[in-house]
Amino acid sequence: MSATVLTPVAAEAQNSRAERAQQRYERLGERNQARVEQRQQREAVREQRQAVRQERQSVRQERPQRIEAPAPAPVQSAQGVEQRSAGNWRSGDRQRSGGDRNSGREAYRQRVQETREASQRSAEGLDPRYQRQAVRNQQRYEERLRDQRRDDRRDRRDDRRDWRGDRRDDRQDYRQARRWDRQWRNDRRYDWQNYRYAHRDLYRGGRYYSPYRNHSYSRLSIGFVLGSGFYGDQYWLNDPWQYRLPAAYPGTRWVRYYDDVLLVDTYTGEVIDVIYDFFW
Repeated sequence: MSATVLTPVAAEAQNSRAERAQQRYERLGERNQARVEQRQQREAVREQRQAVRQERQSVRQERPQRIEAPAPAPVQSAQGVEQRSAGNWRSGDRQRSGGDRNSGREAYRQRVQETREASQRSAEGLDPRYQRQAVRNQQRYEERLRDQRRDDRRDRRDDRRDWRGDRRDDRQDYRQARRWDRQWRNDRRYDWQNYRYAHRDLYRGGRYYSPYRNHSYSRLSIGFVLGSGFYGDQYWLNDPWQYRLPAAYPGTRWVRYYDDVLLVDTYTGEVIDVIYDFFW
């Protein structure tokens, strides 16, 4: 009589555990899917920024040149000197794009002052009409210089903004990697122990060679910080599913450490998860 009463109770408890496990698997799958979608959105935004920057650069290169009014030979000669000086200044400004901002501003002012003096000297003693034309030419030239300098500053700001956005995305991926859910052991898909008994040769890792001389095995725990040599690419498990392990988040890697296997943060070397006696 007692056995008859306990059997349905045990079956009901087993079904309840199975339902809870299934709910956990579904929640884990939803979280992973959300993370993948967020990462895809960030990549799309990054590509869009790159396309906008390239389009702005192509528009600037295709911008039509302003038509200058004809001028007498002496003024045209001075203008030719000014154009050559402008080309040299632009070339120098591109080389100084990563330099000090104050030095670039001082070079700009000096170049403007030099061209003004050259224009005034070329128009001395000429008809007042030619002198007014030289002044207008100088003003147009300085306006082109200001436009070019403004475009260069805008491009540098856009590059810095994109770089900061990429760094922010990397930090977000890094924070996601640190939120490692160690409940994956309750997932029957990752039952590596039973799988190992059926595939013994797969888990025979062979002899382990330490990256550091005279180093001996020590039992590591979660939170321990490894030297960079222990998680080099020669120790990576490139296909965790081959060993029935869950995929590592960005910024982390499953690595072999003697007969153990560790999940290591490749930015800091911190051990996030560990399985002892994983290999035979």
